[in-house]
Amino acid sequence: MDRLSALDIFADIAETGSFTATAERLELSRAMVTRAIAELEQWLGARLLQRTTRRVTLTDAGRQCLRRSQQMLALRQDMEEEIAPADGELRGQLRLTSSMSFGHAHLASALGDFLERHPRLKIDLDVGDRAVNLVEARIDLAIRISAEPDPALIARPLAGCESVLVATPDYLARHPEIAKPDDLPQHRCLGHSNFGRSEWRLSRGDEHIDIAVACRFTANEATVLLQSVLAGGGIALLPTYLVSASIAQGRLKVILPEWQLPRLTIYALYASRRHLSPAVRALVDFLVERFATVRW
Repeated sequence: MDRLSALDIFADIAETGSFTATAERLELSRAMVTRAIAELEQWLGARLLQRTTRRVTLTDAGRQCLRRSQQMLALRQDMEEEIAPADGELRGQLRLTSSMSFGHAHLASALGDFLERHPRLKIDLDVGDRAVNLVEARIDLAIRISAEPDPALIARPLAGCESVLVATPDYLARHPEIAKPDDLPQHRCLGHSNFGRSEWRLSRGDEHIDIAVACRFTANEATVLLQSVLAGGGIALLPTYLVSASIAQGRLKVILPEWQLPRLTIYALYASRRHLSPAVRALVDFLVERFATVRW
């Protein structure tokens, strides 16, 4: 195996912490992954990885090697992009990250349509809300919902993200009427672990009010909260991109519709690189066009 490929495998193991996970992600046999690391350690004359029964970690030499590996792999990527095929056909693999809720509700179908246009391209989507270093994790594009995106990254807005308070008609029929924001604390409220967990801010014209809510059930993913609400679990603050279909079907009802909740933006984020991959550029342009006029 050539050394650049071995460095690519090594960098992936440094991220996943697992020979098996890297083998699955790179579509290689575990034996090939093991052999690549053995050859790399023999070439450098140093042990790069510390293996335990639970996880693989970097040695001091491994951390030094990882830093240099990332530089070399980035240089290879730049060279490949500069000497791209003249036919303009997109090739290779893109690695994306997105929240599970947006990935499930809209991004997966959008990526399917994009791949239909570019049959020689592959996409690997990692869903989750955890913050990751795009360069270290070798993520080409992150789709994130934020009021203030990381200023160290290039941010392209894709769409606005509005939220509403929702509950099932059955829940509302069995509990006291909600006529004003101050009625909310007496209800069963469900909260997102990372957003509006204990306080909901509502606005109506020039009027603003912060409502303290004691959420007995919280989750770190909006799709989980949605399922709890649909099961009659209470009231939750959820993005319209996730609940619009259930509202249209009558399965959910918007509470206090005359009041607005904080508005966020859905961004496509990528590292500030000197040369942006043609595939990343094409995908970002596609997503911008796709969601330009969307109304959840």
